[in-house]
Amino acid sequence: MKIIDAHMHFSKAIPSFAPMAERVGHLYTEEHLQAEFARLNIERAVVMGNGSIRPECHQYPDFLRYCIGLDNKVMEALPDAHILDLLEQNLQRESCVGIKLYPGYNHVYVGDARFFPLYELAAQYDKPVAIHTGSTANGMGFLKYCHPLTVDEAAAQFPKTRFVMCHFGNPWLPDAAAVLEKNANVFADLSGLLEGLFDLDELFEENSGYFSLLRTWLGYAGGYEKVIYGTDWPLVNMEQYIHFMQCLIPEKHHEKVFYQTAKHVYHL
Repeated sequence: MKIIDAHMHFSKAIPSFAPMAERVGHLYTEEHLQAEFARLNIERAVVMGNGSIRPECHQYPDFLRYCIGLDNKVMEALPDAHILDLLEQNLQRESCVGIKLYPGYNHVYVGDARFFPLYELAAQYDKPVAIHTGSTANGMGFLKYCHPLTVDEAAAQFPKTRFVMCHFGNPWLPDAAAVLEKNANVFADLSGLLEGLFDLDELFEENSGYFSLLRTWLGYAGGYEKVIYGTDWPLVNMEQYIHFMQCLIPEKHHEKVFYQTAKHVYHL
């Protein structure tokens, strides 16, 4: 089975990623990534860009693509023409497959008018906007900005723009499913649902109620047609997360979730 990991992180500018990778049995190097991808049949991955929005700061090996991420400094400058020009320069590159927004960490709703030129650019270049939804990784985030229902407002106003709700809005699973079901231009990735190393049998036994709900709402959202595999690496071990998703997702949907939908949404 071929796999696309549609949500990972790989930036040497963030030193904390290296020990994270080591804690889950990986090395934070290009050589290690390439070897693991070959071993696990991962054809390609999408790096959720961190740091500068200057195109020259985003150089990745051929087996990786990236979404250009907007941090707080960029957010404060929008809709500055220079910022929009830099974003467009990224979108003009084959290696850049979309834009990444971080509501929750950035205290702005995705329906804010300052984002509208970004959504128009994304539609112009036929590349999606990936949006952090669900819980934040630290206490500095504001959850009201990253609730999955906020994506509905942007998706309804920009029907020609594709949106990806990262992390399936976890833990607001019914709300994320409702947004997916309503909006033809919204998809969701399944990254970051777990963190660290785990025993798969023990995990499913101790969290059977949660996984039952997750399966229910994934099915409600359209029979897995709009669901994308992703890991949020280096937060998890790649092989373990693949096995986790193989157990969670019905086998008849594996090809769509692990490969086809990401290939379509991100034009990989």
